[in-house]
Order: sequence, then structure tokens, then C-alpha cells
Amino acid sequence: MKRTTTGETSVATLVREIAADHRDHRGPLLPILHAVQERLGCVPAEAVPVLAEELNLSRADVHGVITFYHDFRSEPAGRTTVRVCRAEACQALGASRLVAHLQDRHGVQLGDATDDGTLTAEQVFCLGNCALGPSAQVDGRLYGRLDEARLSALIDSAVTR
Repeated sequence: MKRTTTGETSVATLVREIAADHRDHRGPLLPILHAVQERLGCVPAEAVPVLAEELNLSRADVHGVITFYHDFRSEPAGRTTVRVCRAEACQALGASRLVAHLQDRHGVQLGDATDDGTLTAEQVFCLGNCALGPSAQVDGRLYGRLDEARLSALIDSAVTR
């Protein structure tokens, strides 16, 4: 197996191994992308031409799928991830205030991570918690009836773990 100078598997080698594991599956691109992101924390740009070659797709096709689905990222997420619901029910109950609070207090825009890598903010369009909006996930755990203070407390608790 090809190794980089740091002893880690190169991105191309890892992507080829994952593609080989999924090659016989019907529609393997999405499962491969999920597996790459799980292993690397993101789907880096250098994975695109490798996947295109392995799956006999154009680079544009692979890039289009990566950028279409919000679950894929090109840079690793911060240690703590906050996903704010932006669907109608949560928007009506104040989700936009939560988004503004993330930007003002925590210094993070939706789709980005803080400069120090502690926090990533994302938007989703329904967490299935409509009756308890506004809702968000902090590190995969769902919370409802959030206000700015409670969201900050949850983030502060997660960041210090």
C-alpha cells in the first residue's frame, strides 16, 4: 500500500480501495462518497479525478454529486458540528435568530468552520422535530425549543468535552 511521508495512506490509494469495495454495487458513487468522508472527514478535491476514473464518470459528474448533497464537505468539519433546521416550521419559530447568533457570538457562517476548527455550522431542511422548533443538532443529538442562550450553552458544553 502506498504511504505518504507521514505514514498515512494517500488519498488516491484510499479512494481506490473504497471504490473497489463498492464496485459491484448498483449506483456506487454515493456509498463511496460517504465512505471516503467517513475515513477522511471530508471528500477532498483530489478524490474527484480518482473517483471519475474508477467509476468511468466525468469529473463534472462526480463534482456535481458532491456539491449537490449538503452532507458532503470538501474540508474537514470542526470538532463540534451544529446543524440548524431551516424548514418552514423552524423558520417561523425563530431559526433565523439562531443562525444570526451563530455568526455573531460564535463567529461561524453556515457551511463553514471556525478558524480554530472547534465548530462547524450547517443548515438542514427538516430534522423531523417540527412541533418543537426551532430545532438543531449538536454533534448529532437533536434539541428543540431552542433560543440563543440554550444553543450557546449546548455548544459551549460540546466544545469543552
